[in-house]
Amino acid sequence: MVEKVITLDNVSLIDFLGVENHNIKEVAAAFPMSKIISRGNEIRIKGTTPEITRISDILDSLMEHYQKYGKLTHENVQSYISHSGQPTGVNPGQPVLPDDDEVLVYGNRGIVVRAKTDNQKRLVEAAEKHDLVFAIGPAGTGKTYTAVAIAVRALKNKEVKKIIITRPAVEAGENLGFLPGDLKEKIDPYLRPIYDALDDMIPAEKLKFYTENRIIEIAPLAYMRGRTLNNAFILLDEAQNTTPMQMKMFLTRMGPSSKAIITGDRSQIDLPNKQKSGLVESIDILKSIKGISFVELDGRDVVRHRLVREIITAYEKAGQ
Repeated sequence: MVEKVITLDNVSLIDFLGVENHNIKEVAAAFPMSKIISRGNEIRIKGTTPEITRISDILDSLMEHYQKYGKLTHENVQSYISHSGQPTGVNPGQPVLPDDDEVLVYGNRGIVVRAKTDNQKRLVEAAEKHDLVFAIGPAGTGKTYTAVAIAVRALKNKEVKKIIITRPAVEAGENLGFLPGDLKEKIDPYLRPIYDALDDMIPAEKLKFYTENRIIEIAPLAYMRGRTLNNAFILLDEAQNTTPMQMKMFLTRMGPSSKAIITGDRSQIDLPNKQKSGLVESIDILKSIKGISFVELDGRDVVRHRLVREIITAYEKAGQ
């Protein structure tokens, strides 16, 4: 007998192995002449060379499935075992997944992330065709969430080597200085919507690996100064709260093979003393440059509670 050890990196062990290692036990039951032991993030296989090869192929296919769809079911495991790692068709009782062309990311817990409205779809199409896209619209229109999904898809498809997400740290009626903690602890609440989106789309262990190794960076806009961002997908969120100087600084960070999406809401400018918004100024300055796309979202794109759409419409009518 020979032995092979497979290490599981950047996966949720409970989701991949199953409760009480049930998924691996199913694989082991299909190969009674071999011994499969799961301990921590290692799977140890003992058996003949032909069986170890087949088991390894099945585990590789299960890993690919998990990385794509974010979960493994009993039906998935049985199908990969039955078809030697190459399942065909849809298993009975397994939900039919949307066409791959519509899906941006298969997230955690079976979440399927895709553009839900016409303007969100226009944002996806614009990002595919242009290196720099502005997504402008009110709160709740899904512009940030969609932009994060586009960036995660590019990373998973190896179109870029990293994701960089940034926001200006501008106070919206609160004073940062009175918040407890160090700078990171003061800034993190402003970046919470970004973390929430990533939590939906990337398993916790893998997200931790990405952030610890700076494959995904989330930082205040001030940290971008002086950098050249190569082979990256860059997102600037809440861009209405940039100053003209900050916006120019950000726009000139793009390096070779980089793409950027800038999101903002012209109705929620929190800059002090009526200071001019860098987002508003940049739209006027850049609107005639080829290769830059501008996508406008509105109340029809709101995907929150139905009242949010009516609230936005009421404020627009009031000129607020």
